[in-house]
Amino acid sequence: MQSDLASLRDLVSQFADERDWDKFHTPKNLATALSVEASELLEPFQWLTSGDKSELDEGKQTAIRHEMADVLLYLVRLADKLDVDLYQACLEKMDVNRTKYPAEKVWGDSRKYSDYQD
Repeated sequence: MQSDLASLRDLVSQFADERDWDKFHTPKNLATALSVEASELLEPFQWLTSGDKSELDEGKQTAIRHEMADVLLYLVRLADKLDVDLYQACLEKMDVNRTKYPAEKVWGDSRKYSDYQD
């Protein structure tokens, strides 16, 4: 059975192929588009007090959901172009994060790993 990420990759690839957009989907262009979409994800949160879900009306929640989808779609497309298995990359990065942020050392503390003293 194909993974959800692989199915999404194939769907996005087909979408681009049907529009002859593959020629525009260079890693640089996709990374740029991903950055733009991630920035657009911030817009519904602008000027909110905390950004908590209770401050988000239905329209803002829809906008956030759509921007999150755009971010994921560009990321999946970029991973496809660079032959990156996103699922495996996430597992690898979680191992790195576990090493950088051991639970017993960082419990309840949001500082960056480089700000901790041994």
